[in-house]
Amino acid sequence: MDTPESAATELIAAEQAIRSPDTDPALLPRLGRIQQAAYRKASADPAVKQAALDKAPPGLRDSLAANIKAGEELRRLTKPGTRLPDWNIVEPAPTEELRRYYAEAEAEFGIPWAYLASIHLIETRMGRIRGTSSAGAQGPMQFMPSTWAAYGRGDINDTRDAIFGAARYLKASGAPGNMDRALFAYNRSQYYVDAITIYAQEMLKDERAFLGYYHWQVYYRLPTEDVLLEPGYTAPATP
Repeated sequence: MDTPESAATELIAAEQAIRSPDTDPALLPRLGRIQQAAYRKASADPAVKQAALDKAPPGLRDSLAANIKAGEELRRLTKPGTRLPDWNIVEPAPTEELRRYYAEAEAEFGIPWAYLASIHLIETRMGRIRGTSSAGAQGPMQFMPSTWAAYGRGDINDTRDAIFGAARYLKASGAPGNMDRALFAYNRSQYYVDAITIYAQEMLKDERAFLGYYHWQVYYRLPTEDVLLEPGYTAPATP
């Protein structure tokens, strides 16, 4: 992806392959990584964004624009760190298992499954990040301990328990009738609300979008570069 045009071409090809039911599932991890890298470029570089939108076939252009906007919103939300985080990076639970948990939580609380998947994606890349945030949030859905005490059941670090806790909290905050208000309660940033909503709507339009997002990896922004934290990464030793 050396030029805006080549990045755009790779992004469109990856999106089309992810969305096709004929694609070999073994190719999805690579396609998801290509998709993510291209969206990161498009969200940070207006030239890549414009090239992608110019090249996009009509049926895909709206989704490209939406995903790029979500990336832009998240870049506004987060600031570069000064050092690598005190996290451990692990492999996520299988897609089928996560999809089942989202569906079970939707059935119990009425929260559309894709919003739970979207929160899971943004908070910990579907559970890849193990560690406490700088604000003190914990677990796959990043709960503050006080919020978990009120709305959680079971183990804050258990994937199913955390997803159900998120659904319970969203329900208490106005979802599904007012998803914007509920999401704002989850994270008091309109950038966050917009990004969550975009990814959720993309999955509701085409469930195969979940298969791309599932393979997005953990990048950490430093002032001079974005560092890819692969599964197996462990927190740096404290001097």
